[in-house]
Amino acid sequence: MAHSRIDVKRLAALDAAQAAHLLREVRDATLSGQPAPLAPRPVIEQSWERMLRCGVDPDHDFRAGLLVHEEVERRRRTSELRHVMPVLREGLLPVADVAHHIMVVADAEGRVLWREGSSPVLRKADWFGFEPGADWREDVVGTNGVGTPLVARRPVQVFSAEHFVRTHHSWTCTGAPITDPRDGSLIGVVDVSGPLDTLHPATLALVASVAKLAEARLRDLHLTSLERLRAVAAPVLARLGGRAVAVDQDGWTAAVTGMPYTNRLALPKAPSPGRSWLPTLGLCVLEPLPGGWLIRAADEPGPPGATRIVLDLAHPRRWSVTVASDAGSWRHELSPRHAELLYLLAVRPTGRSAAGLADDLFDDPGRTVTVRAEMSRVRRYLGAFLEHRPYRFREDAEVELLLPENPRDLLPHSTAPAVCGARFTDSPSTVTGPDAPLKSRTCP
Repeated sequence: MAHSRIDVKRLAALDAAQAAHLLREVRDATLSGQPAPLAPRPVIEQSWERMLRCGVDPDHDFRAGLLVHEEVERRRRTSELRHVMPVLREGLLPVADVAHHIMVVADAEGRVLWREGSSPVLRKADWFGFEPGADWREDVVGTNGVGTPLVARRPVQVFSAEHFVRTHHSWTCTGAPITDPRDGSLIGVVDVSGPLDTLHPATLALVASVAKLAEARLRDLHLTSLERLRAVAAPVLARLGGRAVAVDQDGWTAAVTGMPYTNRLALPKAPSPGRSWLPTLGLCVLEPLPGGWLIRAADEPGPPGATRIVLDLAHPRRWSVTVASDAGSWRHELSPRHAELLYLLAVRPTGRSAAGLADDLFDDPGRTVTVRAEMSRVRRYLGAFLEHRPYRFREDAEVELLLPENPRDLLPHSTAPAVCGARFTDSPSTVTGPDAPLKSRTCP
């Protein structure tokens, strides 16, 4: 059994042939269950385990059907990634060209939308099927710099035989996820790739930094759009009495009157003018504004009736909560942390204290300030259906939890001890006893 792990700096100190040889030994031994000279890095080892479970062939690559050109163009036009392409090009293309790399940008489904950089390397990428419209999800082509960061939700560098599929071993790639800075939802990934002899450990920090710059650009664009909506809504709100709020198409608040400010409202799936019931305001009247909605609270009761809450964690990269009642339904995509918190509440219908959630998430009951801050953000869109002291879903709400077929695919990005423990049980949604602690396991 290996007692130490692969180290990126050690790999960089070797020449390409030596590094590739070492990684092949580690991969072949690990996949065959034999003792390896070193253990793979944790992020790679976890990815290999996922590949074995979902049946990816380690010796032959598989290429899913390319998207047609028109579909690639449609996705480019509608993707939030189009707004940050100048940032990505400016930050990565000059370095990629000098280092004989290419820059690849894929959407949240792992579909390659843009690919630019060194012409000779682009031709080599064609041989791998690494081209616009290609599907580079991890469960399709194995461990790689596009699909693995989408699942791990963090920057990942993959060297040579750390790629699960043998035909990719002459390649090195470094990818970082790009998320919506407003709510943490996944938008896509930026990757820098090239032949093995071009690897450099500093590439990971560079790609991660440029991805953060892209997210900052998205944040600036969002604030600018809210300013425009605020300018339109201000004179309208000034003439109104009672409670009213102007929000953009996604429910982000531009201006309010007669009520406390809240960052975001949960809107119906398909908002339309007229009366509607919203979780945080109750019965409301929606009126269209350029770039958003004017929402006026009705001063009369509007009970939602029977409420059903569906917490969908079945997908490895995207999670959501949907609230459905007699008055309509709302869906909200969850950030990684909020997905963890709502999972913990769903499996504990009797509730969990701030200290208990801190223990479940961080193995540290003292981190209650962090938990309370995150739960405060959760309550902004789900507050009408949550109780506190302890935190729990309302008793009159029917909560349905959708989980992956294989428990080990539960929130694969998470290192929370309670989530890691649930991955190794037959029923991750089962907890016994009102005060029983959630099973704990430290993730590698």
